[in-house]
Amino acid sequence: MIPNPNLPEVHIPAVIQNIPLQAYLILSTLLFVIGIIGVLTRRNAIIIFMSVELMLNAANLLLIAFSSYRSDPSGQVFVFFIMAVAAAEVAVGLAIIVMIYRNTRNTDIGFLNKLKW
Repeated sequence: MIPNPNLPEVHIPAVIQNIPLQAYLILSTLLFVIGIIGVLTRRNAIIIFMSVELMLNAANLLLIAFSSYRSDPSGQVFVFFIMAVAAAEVAVGLAIIVMIYRNTRNTDIGFLNKLKW
């Protein structure tokens, strides 16, 4: 690779250099696909909720990998804010799931369709 004098020199930590960026891409894609399959095939609200969190963490992993390879901390700061929002999402989502379970004694999303009538 020919160095570009207009760009600052990128310093990749030694720990990150041992694992190629493609490995992070493959792992993140695999986790995201598992999350999509979980959302599309499962009927339990808790499993769907966990699958959405898995997809969110796959995106976070990719942001961290690109941030580390570019030696730019802005991606890691963005991940920090995403995790803060995810924590609030978990609190609200689990509260909703608990209230649905208390009322219906079931967390099946197919059963929730009957609540609108």
